[in-house]
Amino acid sequence: MQTFGVLGPFEVRAGDQPVHVGGRLPRRLLAILVAGEGLPVPEDSLAEGLWGGSPPRNPAGALQVYVSRLRRALPGMELRRSGGGYQLLAADTDVERFHAHLVRARALAAEDRHADAHEAFEAALRLWRGTPYEDLADDESTAAIRAALVEKRDSAQEESAAALLATGDHAGAVAALELLVRAAPYRERRWQLLALALYRAGRQADALNALRRVRTLLAEELGVDPGVELRQLEGRILSQDPALSQDPAPRAAAEAVEPGDGPLTSFIGRDGDVALLSRLVGTHRLVTVVGPAGSGKTRLAVEWAGRDAVVRLADVADPAHLVSAVAGTVGVTGATGDPYEALVKRLRLHRKPLVLDNCEHLVGEVARLVVDLLDRVPALRLVATSRSPLGVDGEHHLPLGPLAAEDAVTLLTDRIRAGRPGWVGQDTDRRDLRRLADALDRLPLALELAAARVRTFGVPGLIENLDDRFTVLGRIPHSRMTPHATLQEAVAWSFDLLSGEERDLAVRLWPYEGGFPLEAAGPGGLGTLVSLVDQSVVTAETDGGSPRYWMLETIRAYGRSVDADPAASRAAHARWGRELVARAEGDLQGVRSATTMAALRLELPNLRAGLAHDLAHAPVEALRTAARLMWFWIRSGLLAEGNRVLTAALAAAPDASLGDTVRAKASSAGLFYFTGDVTTARRMLSEANLAVGPEPGHRSLLAEVRYYQALVQLPGGEPAIALEASAEAHAIATETRTTWLIAAASMAWGAALVMAGRTVEGQHRLRAAVQLADASGLVWTAALSELMQAQTLVDAREGEALPLLSSSLRRFAGEGDLSNQLAVLHNGALALDAAGDPAGAALLRDVVHFYQARSGIQPTGSFLQSVVPHGWYEGAPPEEPPTLDDAVAVLTAAARAV
Repeated sequence: MQTFGVLGPFEVRAGDQPVHVGGRLPRRLLAILVAGEGLPVPEDSLAEGLWGGSPPRNPAGALQVYVSRLRRALPGMELRRSGGGYQLLAADTDVERFHAHLVRARALAAEDRHADAHEAFEAALRLWRGTPYEDLADDESTAAIRAALVEKRDSAQEESAAALLATGDHAGAVAALELLVRAAPYRERRWQLLALALYRAGRQADALNALRRVRTLLAEELGVDPGVELRQLEGRILSQDPALSQDPAPRAAAEAVEPGDGPLTSFIGRDGDVALLSRLVGTHRLVTVVGPAGSGKTRLAVEWAGRDAVVRLADVADPAHLVSAVAGTVGVTGATGDPYEALVKRLRLHRKPLVLDNCEHLVGEVARLVVDLLDRVPALRLVATSRSPLGVDGEHHLPLGPLAAEDAVTLLTDRIRAGRPGWVGQDTDRRDLRRLADALDRLPLALELAAARVRTFGVPGLIENLDDRFTVLGRIPHSRMTPHATLQEAVAWSFDLLSGEERDLAVRLWPYEGGFPLEAAGPGGLGTLVSLVDQSVVTAETDGGSPRYWMLETIRAYGRSVDADPAASRAAHARWGRELVARAEGDLQGVRSATTMAALRLELPNLRAGLAHDLAHAPVEALRTAARLMWFWIRSGLLAEGNRVLTAALAAAPDASLGDTVRAKASSAGLFYFTGDVTTARRMLSEANLAVGPEPGHRSLLAEVRYYQALVQLPGGEPAIALEASAEAHAIATETRTTWLIAAASMAWGAALVMAGRTVEGQHRLRAAVQLADASGLVWTAALSELMQAQTLVDAREGEALPLLSSSLRRFAGEGDLSNQLAVLHNGALALDAAGDPAGAALLRDVVHFYQARSGIQPTGSFLQSVVPHGWYEGAPPEEPPTLDDAVAVLTAAARAV
């Protein structure tokens, strides 16, 4: 996610790396949208902010251009058209972080945690790099925003100095305040704090002199006397008021060294969550931190509120003891009468947020308590941590998931060094640490346990043994931070709270790799799945189109460990994958091919797991599924993987039916063709044709084989074979009314005519194939027909092929077909070279070379055009090639210029 910086020159960062968004105007546009704080900014306001009184002729169009460029430069940014303007949603800005640090700092100061408060104030101030919104013009609105921010910064500087003074660091406070009074000499609070710091440092005369300096300054330059507080302070210093020497630092220091008072380990990777929690509590009365076992909910609460401020409910087994647990933590002692009324009375005086930790096993009781307390104590703010929401009106959630990758590695490194002083992670170690962190879902608790086991196994050894992670990771060290003795117990706590239906579904879902769609829950499973999401056993991703669900590896491992029949669960998962592919097979050739490709690509980890299972336990099913995936393997560029699976399945299923065997060999031939091994492809399809030809009842299969047989003759094959095969495929498809194959065979027939030297006749049939495919919604067949048409025109200096290639490329991109996108780009490079655009040709060639080397696709010899000029794809591919989007833009622009 990007971070937008406006407390100084405008900047955008992705993690630690700066992001270039363009020149002055794009930066200014983003700054204006950030200043809108999530509200729509009208177009006229944007135009005024960008161009002042000299807008371009079409400001709305210019705005659209800049917005489009920003969306490309910052993928994932929520920049929307709204209300006659534009709206930047959910932007992570340094202004928001500044405010969040201030909220936390002031809460810490209110709890007399002055050292922590000082550090939080300084964290807020470190975000400032200059004048806020420096890139914006000095209009009235911007000036007001700047002034408000500068006032908050100046106040934060004073509060930071006051917190430093309260720690007992009088000399440090004096040094900081001397700089502050020079920077803003008319702010009287700075002089007041400076005088107090000097007095506590034993410099009474200097304290009085500071007060006289400000008196003289105000009188000579403004003609006013100091305020009441400064005058009172001077009198108290002159009388040596004992109260002035009272310093909270000794008490704070004593508390800091009290055994067990706070966490003994550093807090890594959750600073943003702490700041967000502060911000949420500042605006909402009830915030629930939700997340799975081991995600660090308790540690976050303790870090934010202090250990003694957190009500530990994990140890409360009986709901009847809930009120007494809360009352004891907030200091209700020796109360007579109704203990609940005593608690309410205490909370009215408490003036601090109430933090209830580990609520999941008492959700109903806690929810009722929270509703009543919030109603009877209007000033109360309440934070809960739970594996499931409380389900209370007005509740706001702070989901706590895995750590960021770098934070997880940092945590591992820190904890390993704690057990192995002097340990230094080399580059290889960091890569292994990243693998280990990912395998453990980047959950803080699992990472802590893994770090302790590095001494026994080493990092690579630990990774190798994670199949038995609960045994390998061992017991949780004695701590007041968690009620569980092992990671397994922490996860079991979640499962023990599930109903029978919920537990059954959770156990059934553990074999799914890389997530799963809603349909995997089965008929009637929606409500149960929703409940598992609510209880943090399953995680939902709803940012894209259709929702997607997944289980953390640790939860999957626990599900496997308690599954009474894991083999049956694996088999059911493989069956789900087979059925998915069977439904998708027809759509891969039809109007839904683009969405089907996207769905299959999303389920690729599940398909791989299912195929691996079936190769071992149901090889005929593996053979059938792998063959059905032929066009998926090809379009995704997974040629080598597809052929490995098909080869293994053919070897494992010697007794498969003729139909299954022929389909598998035809699919393998298609994969060989796209890797450039046309000889093997032609031989395999010839054998398939001989095997299926005389068999009755295989007319549809014969038509497919003949269609593929025609295709693999292109280029450089036998025109007679291509003509005969395509004509027979077309005849059978027409007879059986197989829509997709009618259009596809017509296309192959047209290509065969061109190859036979009947170019005009072939071009006519290819144009007819495009029309037929478009009429039937067969985008992929239309795209390939256009590519073949273009290949008959690619040498034309007028660039006649370019519009066809541009259209074909757009269609293939929409279909998610990488192999044929590269075939189009290769021919586009030839066409641009012929049309006198060597720079455009070189860019397309670089893209093809890069993807060709990475995927094994050889598009240069596909279909009609097999020309490869000398040296085009020799040597190493470019390390930083242009993107596919760059290539699309070049080809599109060239097509428009024709």
